[in-house]
Amino acid sequence: MAGTGLGLERVKEVLTAGELTITGRLTNASNATLYGTVALDGVTLQCVHKPVAGERPLWDFPNGTLAAREVAAYELSHATGWRIVPPTVLRQGPWGPGMCQLWIDTPDDDDHELLALLPEDFDDDPDDPAAARWRPVLEVELGDGRPAVLAHKADERLRRIAAFDAVVNNADRKGGHLVIGTAEPDHVYGIDHGLTFNVDDKLRTLLWGFSHEPLGDEVRTVLERLARELAGGELGGRLAELLDPEEVAATRERIGEVLRTDRIPGPEGRRRPVPWPPF
Repeated sequence: MAGTGLGLERVKEVLTAGELTITGRLTNASNATLYGTVALDGVTLQCVHKPVAGERPLWDFPNGTLAAREVAAYELSHATGWRIVPPTVLRQGPWGPGMCQLWIDTPDDDDHELLALLPEDFDDDPDDPAAARWRPVLEVELGDGRPAVLAHKADERLRRIAAFDAVVNNADRKGGHLVIGTAEPDHVYGIDHGLTFNVDDKLRTLLWGFSHEPLGDEVRTVLERLARELAGGELGGRLAELLDPEEVAATRERIGEVLRTDRIPGPEGRRRPVPWPPF
């Protein structure tokens, strides 16, 4: 796998069976999110560990299920071939079971090239290159009172993630959950997928700018394959080990609906729900 010098199966083996050492905590996370390493047979990888015991109770998700949802999101991501979610496994840790995910190193600067605050009239002129490069999401007010538009890039990598989020019903696609690693500067990862696979519509995202755009051949082909694999393939069996049957069935229904409309889903006339805080 890029950035590790190892194949995917070896990375997953180290994440699952390696000695887990916790060296820090990500303090801006709402649930216990720990940073550390896993080491096995001379191979050491950086990782994120989220123990089930550190999950904050939520009114709309069953207690103790977020780690399994993170792994389910990885399994579905892996099946797409898009590699949106870094390798993620369930394993035992110092505080009991939890998820363990390969850490993605990112640049030291905070510049997020995928999102921007733009002047409110940036897309008034269709001949302006900015109108083609960016998709508006929300009208916002800056600290000095000036109006602006929060926008994301019109980027095929983000379109794939928007389709993926619609399928897994992601309730938490913040800007900070879009990661460009130093080892693969042309690849965009998505992280933090604990709030996924709810049977009710929970989609909250900063990628609403793709709403109602045609899927395109690549996305449609991938979703058609996912539908087949969920109906009777290995993916369906794997998700059944991680999610409730109703949640697996709802995932199949979402894929079917997206394929039926042949469009990236939108909020259907409602105000665009975004996670808070958005970054």
